[in-house]
Amino acid sequence: MSEPGGSLTAVIVSGGKQYRVARGDRILVDRLQADTGAELTLDRVLLIADGTTTKVGLHELQGETVRARVIGHPRGPKVDVLRYKSKKRVRVHRGARADLTALEIVGIGSSAPAEQAEQAEQAEKKDEKTEKPARARAPRKRAVSEPSEDS
Repeated sequence: MSEPGGSLTAVIVSGGKQYRVARGDRILVDRLQADTGAELTLDRVLLIADGTTTKVGLHELQGETVRARVIGHPRGPKVDVLRYKSKKRVRVHRGARADLTALEIVGIGSSAPAEQAEQAEQAEKKDEKTEKPARARAPRKRAVSEPSEDS
């Protein structure tokens, strides 16, 4: 795991649990809907710290993300629950295994350069759309009914 005061670290939230991560760390989180090999952006960041500075709070962390790659979807260890009451014929056996997702942390910080280039490209497309003059719409022709001769 990451060492405090060492390299760039972050505290993220996934599945209601908090994880302290650094670049290159591998963690197990509750099952996420993503294919193996897919890259995820975790935007619920609570803290980012390097050796000298620490960012905490909504205003300081706005736009900060953690990028992770899905390694696989293993299952957790089997948990057995036994309940036994002597002389009452009560014997209950229940078991469970957690569905997990293995993640490898790829990067910490604001959007990746590729994502920034993609966002700039989208902004240029928006600018092109706004520069084009709006096409004047021709008024619709209405059917004119002739006065009836019944009157």
